[in-house]
Amino acid sequence: MQNEQRSAYVTREEILDLLSAEEVARVSTAETASKLSHGEEYLDMKELGQGVRTADGLSVPMGFVLPRSALHSDTWRKIIAHLATRSGRAG
Repeated sequence: MQNEQRSAYVTREEILDLLSAEEVARVSTAETASKLSHGEEYLDMKELGQGVRTADGLSVPMGFVLPRSALHSDTWRKIIAHLATRSGRAG
């Protein structure tokens, strides 16, 4: 496994570790939806470097989506801070 792939995998695992059991269940339920609501914020767990995205009402590949609506606001803030730290943007 290349270092970049390993780093992405570690980051995804670290993010998932920030979720409570309740949030994991809500994310799992959200993954069964056909799409996100227009304007809903989410992270694509395969493309974390893209940062927070906003659903445009079109089909979003749900299998690797972490919708903001499935998380507590404190958890969302922790994830965003973690991503900023991992990308070297934390200040």
